[in-house]
Amino acid sequence: MDQNGKDQVIRKVREMVEAPTCCAEAKAAGQNWLNALGTEKEAEETRNLIEELKMDIMSAEGLLAFAESAAGAKVFGGEKAKEVAAHAKEIIAAGGKYCDCPACNAVAAILEKKDELL
Repeated sequence: MDQNGKDQVIRKVREMVEAPTCCAEAKAAGQNWLNALGTEKEAEETRNLIEELKMDIMSAEGLLAFAESAAGAKVFGGEKAKEVAAHAKEIIAAGGKYCDCPACNAVAAILEKKDELL
């Protein structure tokens, strides 16, 4: 990967880590990767980051299922859960594959570059 591509990934990892919708595990993996850049641990942390992000990205169908669940209602609140479910249906209808929150958008962009990173 050229430096320009790597810089783009670095920006996306920073966006993900700073996103309020980023889970603790992805946030930690992202920060560990950023801390390892340019060190002997970079390759290992790159693999760890990619594996963690593959587990953490939320599919549009998963977002819909969560928003329509009791757990989703508890997290979002009743009305907001309905709005999130409606939005998830819009994503699916438009052919979207993933949740479009800031964290998932960043993760999707990072995962697009995973073969170049590894």
